[in-house]
Amino acid sequence: MENPRELFQIMTRRLGLLNKTCCSVDGCDLSVNQSHLLYEIDRSHNPSMQQVAETLGTDITTFSRQVQSLMKMNLVQKTPDPTDRRIYTLSLTPEGSRVTATIDQQMNEFLNEVFSNMSEFETETLLRSIKLFNEAMGKSSKCCKPVTG
Repeated sequence: MENPRELFQIMTRRLGLLNKTCCSVDGCDLSVNQSHLLYEIDRSHNPSMQQVAETLGTDITTFSRQVQSLMKMNLVQKTPDPTDRRIYTLSLTPEGSRVTATIDQQMNEFLNEVFSNMSEFETETLLRSIKLFNEAMGKSSKCCKPVTG
């Protein structure tokens, strides 16, 4: 049987998840975490800071720093909730929407190019398998936690 850890190590490197910068749009360099944050804000339509932090499995202090960095880049805006001033919602600025759409296009082009090296059956099998694996990880008591020795 193949070594699962080795397969995931190779996939992680090939996806560029170890790179300091995962994507660059018009000189705007983003980390993997920043890219995920933009994606979740776009997908969720004005979510609260707490909602996005929980979705990404990030503590609120680290998350707040990430939001601040994206605000300085003029990609994200933080707005107090009119009904509860303790809650802040997040939204993309017009520039943030443009950057997010460009990253989405770049990722889709990359994935389409990768999938072009596979048959339709192989692609469907892989995507079904990834979905199953994601569901199984969601049921794991150790998912999304640091490895401890």
